[in-house]
Amino acid sequence: MKKLFILAIAVQICTACSTDNSRQNETLQQTCDSLQRVIIDRDRELDDIMGTVNEVQEGIQRINEAEGRVTIADGAPESASSKEVIRDNIAFIQEAMQQNRDMIEQLKGKLQRSNINAEKMRKMVESLNSQVEQQNQRIQELEARLAEKDVQIAEQLQQIASLHNDVSALDSANKDKARQVAAQDKELNTAWFVFGTKAELKEQRILSGGDVLNDGDFNTDYFTQVDIRYDKEIRLYSKGAKLLTNHPDNSYKLEKDSQKQYVLHITNPKKFWSTSRYLVIQVK
Repeated sequence: MKKLFILAIAVQICTACSTDNSRQNETLQQTCDSLQRVIIDRDRELDDIMGTVNEVQEGIQRINEAEGRVTIADGAPESASSKEVIRDNIAFIQEAMQQNRDMIEQLKGKLQRSNINAEKMRKMVESLNSQVEQQNQRIQELEARLAEKDVQIAEQLQQIASLHNDVSALDSANKDKARQVAAQDKELNTAWFVFGTKAELKEQRILSGGDVLNDGDFNTDYFTQVDIRYDKEIRLYSKGAKLLTNHPDNSYKLEKDSQKQYVLHITNPKKFWSTSRYLVIQVK
C-alpha cells in the first residue's frame, strides 16, 4: 500500500514536470517565431532601402554617361543638329536627376519610419544627394554655356547676313561693271561692212555722187556687224571687187578662191580698222 502511494506521487510529479516543459517549449517557440518575423520584416525593409539606393546609383551613372556625350566647343558654334543632340541629352539628364531627387526623398522617408539604426545608411543617402546636386550644378553650367553659344550664333548669323548683303551688293555692282566693260569692249571691237553693186550701193545711199558714206542718211541696216578680233575673212561671191573705203594696203589681201570669186583676208585687224570702222566693197 505504501509502495502504491509512493508510485502515485511519482507519477503526479512526472506529469507536472512534463506539463511545465511543454509550456516552456511553447513559449520559446512563440518567441522564436516572433523574432523570425522581426528578422524577416527587417530584411524586407533593408532590401527595399538598398534597392532604392541601387536605383539612385544607377541613375547617377546614367547621368555621368550622358554628361560625357555633352560637349560644347569653345570658340566654335555648334551646328543645328549637334545643338539639338546637346539639348536632348540635357533634357534626359534633367529628367534623370529629378527621378533621383524623388527616390532620395523616398529613402529619407523610409529611414525616418524605419526601426533600423542605420547611421551609415543615412550618410550614404546624404552622399547620394550631394552627388545629384553636384550634377545639377554642372548641368546648369552647361546650359549657361549653351545659352552663350546661342547669343554668339545669333551675332554671327547677323554678321553673316550683313556680309551676305555686302557681297550681294558688291556682286551686283561687279555684274553692272562687267556688263559695262563688255558693252565697251564690244563697242571697241565692233565694225560694219557691206558689199554690193554700184547700183545697190547707190540705192541704199551708201554711194552718192561718186563719194562713199558722205550722205549721213545712208541705210545702216544694210551693213553687217562683225567683231574685228575674230571676223578676219569676208567672202564676196563675185569675180570683181574693189574697196571703196580707205584701209591701209598692207593690212589686207584681196584674193580669189577656187571658184575665182574674191575673198577679203584681213591680215592686220587693228591696222585695217584704224582708219574706218565701216568697210564698203563694190562688186560686179
